[in-house]
Order: sequence, then C-alpha cells, then structure tokens
Amino acid sequence: MTRGILLLLASLVVMFLLSILVFGHVSYRAAQQQLEDRFAAELGSGTAPVSEGDFEDTLLPDGAPVAMLSIPSIGLYDVVVEGTSSAVLMKGPGHRRDSVLPGQAGVSVVMGRALAYGGPFGGISGLTPGERFSVITGQGEQVFEVMGTRYAGDPAPAALASGESRLILMTARGGPLAPVGVEYLDAKLVGKAQPQGARQTTGVSLPPEDRPLATDTRTVWALVFALQFLVAAEIGAIWSLRRFGWPQTWIVFVPLLLLASLVTSSQVAVLLPNLI
Repeated sequence: MTRGILLLLASLVVMFLLSILVFGHVSYRAAQQQLEDRFAAELGSGTAPVSEGDFEDTLLPDGAPVAMLSIPSIGLYDVVVEGTSSAVLMKGPGHRRDSVLPGQAGVSVVMGRALAYGGPFGGISGLTPGERFSVITGQGEQVFEVMGTRYAGDPAPAALASGESRLILMTARGGPLAPVGVEYLDAKLVGKAQPQGARQTTGVSLPPEDRPLATDTRTVWALVFALQFLVAAEIGAIWSLRRFGWPQTWIVFVPLLLLASLVTSSQVAVLLPNLI
C-alpha cells in the first residue's frame, strides 16, 4: 500500500509538470491555430468584434478571439482572446473585459502567462523603450511603442490625454511557478486612436477570477471527479497487482493511471494563478 501511494504521488507530480510545461504547450498551439483561423475569417467577413459584444450585439463569451498581437523581437504572434481567467489564458493572451480594445481611445489591458501553457508573455521584460509592435483588431492594424516596464509600487505613466490610447501588457513576476507580483509593460499608440466600443463590464463588476494572479475555483467539481477517477484507478491497480502480478498490471493500469493523473493535474492547473 505504501509503495502504491508513493507511486501515485510521484505520477501526480510528474504529470502535473508535464501538463503545464509540455502537454500544455501542445494544447496551447492547437488552440491558437484554431483561434487564428476563426479570427482571420471574421476579419475577412468584417464581423470581428470591436466592443464587448459581437456583430449581433451578443456578449462575447470567454475565449472569443478579439485581436492578433505581433511582437517580432520576442517571437510572439498570438491571438488575443476575450477574458482573463486561468482557464481562458490556457488558450492565449487575454483581453481584460473592463478595458477598451487595443487601439481604442483609453487604456487597454492584455494579460498573458509567463511560463505555463505557451508562456506567451515570458519575454516581455526584454522589450526596450521605443521598440514597436502591432495589434490587429476589427478596426485595423494598430502600432504601439514601448514606454517601459514597471512593477507594483513603481509610478505609473501620466494620465492619458483625451483621445489617446495606451496598452498595458501584464504577466507574472518572480521565479517559475512562484509568482511574487505582477509585471506591467506600458505602450502608447502611434497614430490616431479608434473610437471606443461599448463595454458592459466595469472595474467593479469584473469577476474575481479575471483579476491579476487570481485563481479560478468554478471548476472544483471537475477536480473532485478527476480525483475519484484517479483513486479508483489506483485501487484497481493494487487489486490487479495482488491478483495477477506486475506484467499484467503494468500493461493495463499504468496507461490508465497516467491518464487519470493527467486529467487531475490539468484541473489542478486551473486553480493556479492565471499569470504563471
């Protein structure tokens, strides 16, 4: 029994790391490809969103594509999705619902992971003031110029003048899987700002799970079922080991235990802070 428990814990740790650092990257790239195809089609048909609602004024669901972010110096060419919860940021950088879209008059906020699930914003600290990058939205291509990076407690840039546009990229600061705060990269729009789209979400009504370094406990029920699956597989493996021995147990239950560990670790990852 002790050996079985130790094997179970070891498989959980290994599959957790594989889930967020290996399988997570694969699923991230697959999700990005699908999002890129969808967003390209919406741009081509003129139905790409320019507000919190879609072309028919229906509130955009979490995970809907809203922009294409291109920062060549760090090799970033990713679709930005609506929403910033932990599960949403597993698919790509997320646009915070209480802010305008990039390029619109006002301040836009885009959040991205630093390491797990593609780690799209892991390199933004290397961007230097004056460097330029672009964002494509339903209102066209918007070019931004980096102003600099800052951390909690550092002075923020001066308030925007009327009609100006600024973009803030946010990610985790600190060691791998051990965030100690938030890193901010400020950029200003080069050129004329676009009109603001309608927003229903405000800073007050923004869900708690969409805030920086927040966790998402809405799917804890799925973790409970995943743990039950894992425990059942472990009990079955112990029974098989005593009844049939190692060869048969290895063939049948090792793949099952790995699958159960992967499902469980994926649900645990949702509970981690959304920017790591």
